[in-house]
Amino acid sequence: MSRLNLNDVAPDAYKAVMGMEIYARQSNDPQLYLLVKLRASVVNGCGFCVDMHAADAQKAGESTRRLFAVSAWREAAQLFTAKERAAFALTDAVTRLGEHGVPDDVWDEAAGHFDKTELGNLLMAIVTINVWNRLAIATKMDLPG
Repeated sequence: MSRLNLNDVAPDAYKAVMGMEIYARQSNDPQLYLLVKLRASVVNGCGFCVDMHAADAQKAGESTRRLFAVSAWREAAQLFTAKERAAFALTDAVTRLGEHGVPDDVWDEAAGHFDKTELGNLLMAIVTINVWNRLAIATKMDLPG
């Protein structure tokens, strides 16, 4: 059972995060955005978000094979474009942000596939899904029935 509904107890905070979501959704390639959301959710272990984003991506036409492979994208690299792989690597680095930050080689690879505006928008997408993941995990959001 869910611990808390943030929209009920802190609606302005929820609206702020939703504003980030709307921006990220409008500013990124829709297919890549769904895959990045799925990847970050897998890394974070957010069952609610994995379920939601896999279903959303499937509804948007993403293949089941690629959806399953997102969890092991490095080993299934041939299923993804170089641009998608660069986005996944950046997603992993930002999501697992350690004491050394995002490695230069990961950033540089992403910068080779995205212009500065696209890269900024991708970064916003990554941090936004990480906010949602942390909220869903902390509140133990229930999977849809």
